Amino acid sequence: MLASATSLHSIDWMVIGSYLAGIIALGVWLGKGQKTTRDYFLGGRDLPWWGVAFSIVATETSALTFIGVPAMAYGGNLMFIQVVIGYVIGRVALAVVMVPFYFRNEVYSPYALIGNAFGSGAHKTAAVLFLIAGTLAAGVRVFVTCIPLQLMLDWPVLPAILLFVGLSLIYTYVGGLKAVVWTDAVQFFLFLAGGLFALFYIPTLIDGGWGGAIELARAGGKLEWLNTDLALGSPYNIWMGVLGAGVFVLFTHGIDQLVAQRVLACRSVADGRKALLFCAAVILPMMLLFLMVGVLLWAHYQQTPIPIEIPENSLGKKQTDYVFPIFMLAEAPVGVKGLLLVGIFAAAMSSVSSALSALSSVTVMDLGLAKKDASDESKLKTSRAWTLFWGAMLIVVAFASREVKSVMDAAFSLVGLTSGGLLGGVLLSQTLKQGRGVPVMVGMGVSLISMIAIKYGLKEVIHWPWYTAIGCGITLLVTLLANAFYEAREND
Repeated sequence: MLASATSLHSIDWMVIGSYLAGIIALGVWLGKGQKTTRDYFLGGRDLPWWGVAFSIVATETSALTFIGVPAMAYGGNLMFIQVVIGYVIGRVALAVVMVPFYFRNEVYSPYALIGNAFGSGAHKTAAVLFLIAGTLAAGVRVFVTCIPLQLMLDWPVLPAILLFVGLSLIYTYVGGLKAVVWTDAVQFFLFLAGGLFALFYIPTLIDGGWGGAIELARAGGKLEWLNTDLALGSPYNIWMGVLGAGVFVLFTHGIDQLVAQRVLACRSVADGRKALLFCAAVILPMMLLFLMVGVLLWAHYQQTPIPIEIPENSLGKKQTDYVFPIFMLAEAPVGVKGLLLVGIFAAAMSSVSSALSALSSVTVMDLGLAKKDASDESKLKTSRAWTLFWGAMLIVVAFASREVKSVMDAAFSLVGLTSGGLLGGVLLSQTLKQGRGVPVMVGMGVSLISMIAIKYGLKEVIHWPWYTAIGCGITLLVTLLANAFYEAREND
């Protein structure tokens, strides 16, 4: 499958090796001194907002952004930017409304808010829902990162997966969230630099430079970005972005432990708000950057044959998902090729370490799998053991993800299976304040079943940006109906 053009120079290998060794050493060094679960899962609640903000952006962009977003523009156009507009709106709303609730009590996740209002059963139901979807989505992200390794070394899938999960596991196991946040902050600048290099380098390979690239892109319909038609199915439209994706972000940044854990690690409400507002300001230009990389790649390959042809459905992937890795390996200059691959590795390791920390935190603190009367040393040991367990689970899911057809749609739609139920549960906890646990559990359960039916039965009719809004609406409606049923029985 490989061509000689993809061979890595010794300088590129030195760059990659130095990065991997350096980031692991940094993570282990920064994470020393963990004594309690508060240190391990919340960084002692003493992390600066700007470090948390960089970590959040690094986590949410991930290898999906570095590889999947250019692939979307290469195979389509810029219409995904409409979804990103909803991302911005959702972040601003969360910064204003949701952050104060996190700091009213000593909670380790948003699911504790559900427990405070509706009891242990609802709390644990929410935690299990997160663990299911969080593991599936993180596994897809891990597999995405294997693409360049398969191209570079023609490695089987499993060794590539083991490499990324294993490396991320080292510093996450030792240093917990503190190590995750600071390594994420470094990795954010690495993959941003990779994206910026591609943005300015690719036009130098196109006849006519930027002008020629834009002319080709416009003629090919690649610069179209606005669709005002209201539709539940694809293609993307502005309503799907503002309404569907806006609600989706209320989950990903307000309820999903992957991001909420970082907000909880901030020193105050004000710092938590600053972190989310920074993310709101950065996400639009970040996504536009990688979409434009995809557009420029398309323009480039209208004039130049793709150096390596990947057969459709090779390893269960669409050919477009290989385009940016192929470009990096075949056409980037020596040295820079290594830096671009480091950008992918940085994005991937950020996603893996964040998932490991979030999954182990929810397992130990929300499911209560550490004995309450145990010593801090014993709880920390239990927390690290669960970090290892979730590392193994990510390996299993990532290996199974090799049959996924579109990495972006797969990751987001998997999160959408449970996001509406969890968002609905938290909204109910803040509006009803106190209540029975069973109706909420029923609401979240019906939402999950409904979303599975939609994903696998109506996926051509309803696109993933609507999943959270639909799931949340189902949760609210079913819970209120179940509450009314209970009240009617009590009054009889």
